[in-house]
Amino acid sequence: MDNKIQINSAGKIFTTDKQDVVALQDVNLSVGANEFITFVGASGCGKSTLLRCIGGLETLSSGEITVNGRAVQGPGVDRAMVFQNYSLYPWLSVVDNIKFSRRLKVNREGATSAEVEVASGRADALLSLMGLAHAAKAYPNQLSGGMQQRVAIARALLPKPEILLMDEPFGALDAQTREVMHDLILHLFNLEKTTIVFVTHDVEEAIYLGQRIVLMAPRPGRIDTIYEVPLPDKRNQEMKLSPEFIALKKEILTRIRETSGMHTDTDLLEQMTRQAEGSEAV
Repeated sequence: MDNKIQINSAGKIFTTDKQDVVALQDVNLSVGANEFITFVGASGCGKSTLLRCIGGLETLSSGEITVNGRAVQGPGVDRAMVFQNYSLYPWLSVVDNIKFSRRLKVNREGATSAEVEVASGRADALLSLMGLAHAAKAYPNQLSGGMQQRVAIARALLPKPEILLMDEPFGALDAQTREVMHDLILHLFNLEKTTIVFVTHDVEEAIYLGQRIVLMAPRPGRIDTIYEVPLPDKRNQEMKLSPEFIALKKEILTRIRETSGMHTDTDLLEQMTRQAEGSEAV
């Protein structure tokens, strides 16, 4: 598999008035073309920071990230990002939000009238694919959260980016809508042949979507374990009930607790409950 993204000894230090915080330390990873990678880990392990560095929104303190063999030195048309907050322009309709990237100078330079027409046709196709054709003229405040995120994803896909970077894009959605979005993004992944790097706190989501899962550990942020997902490329929700899925979920959750130092001490909780009940009795 050809490497689309190559991360070599990546390090990131945030400097504050009080101290330096090591967000990433010696991170090494290769991501292949048309691969779906998911990142999980406890808060503060550097998942989102690494994603932003790949996107060119943050600069590394050490090491290097390359895309197609070229060092990342800032945002580029080969990469698009989708965030948890929908970041839609409230004064633009759904279709105009999707087409917004065509207004950017970087996407207009050298574009022929034929290419502009193709882009317009692609916007219409994405509207249909996302189930948004009926809401093309609606405004963001008239849409549900799930519909707004569909608009954000369609906008990111309009320029046909080689890489789609997604930072907890479904975190604010209810469970039923999340499942619909999971199947939609898998469909788009197979259709568009895009490389996807997806950050989430939800281990079940990471397993269902990813071909490989990168578990990161905090203090400092680093890659701890990489898991191969034992599921076929074509997936359905029933797979979440399979023994292989459940076993992998348990293994990953256990490792997250071990690397973060967060443990649920049942005996301690019961002791605290007894003490609280004793205080109330007095």
